[in-house]
Amino acid sequence: MVSPEPNRESAAEDAAAAPPIIVYDGDCPFCSAYVRMVRLRRTFGAIRLVDARSAEPIVSEIKAAGFDLDKGMVLILNNERYHGAECMHRIALMSTSSGLFNRITKAIFTSSRLARWLYPVLVGGRNAVLFILRRRKINAPA
Repeated sequence: MVSPEPNRESAAEDAAAAPPIIVYDGDCPFCSAYVRMVRLRRTFGAIRLVDARSAEPIVSEIKAAGFDLDKGMVLILNNERYHGAECMHRIALMSTSSGLFNRITKAIFTSSRLARWLYPVLVGGRNAVLFILRRRKINAPA
């Protein structure tokens, strides 16, 4: 069981060993805004944000492992990979409650049940916005 408030000392030690990585859709305005606004740096210090549309090797590794980046972002933490709703849930557990945005997302996504229910709605919104903006999905043919 994961505690709602991570141990700040062990989180800092984990970050020193290997900073968490979040792989997200850089063409999605919601995804980009989310990763900029969530305040994980206060917990971990360093965090690596990777655009899923980039040529970074970690993107290929995630795809090869079977994760569909059109269906959710991925958090890599302590060599574990969390996708979609579970990713958002883990990020909420690790984020601070400072700022309105963080308080709202933390309140919603610290509940794994609510995260699983709400995440498909967010993915649907992402897909609609990409369509309106005439942007392709990550895995769409060129």
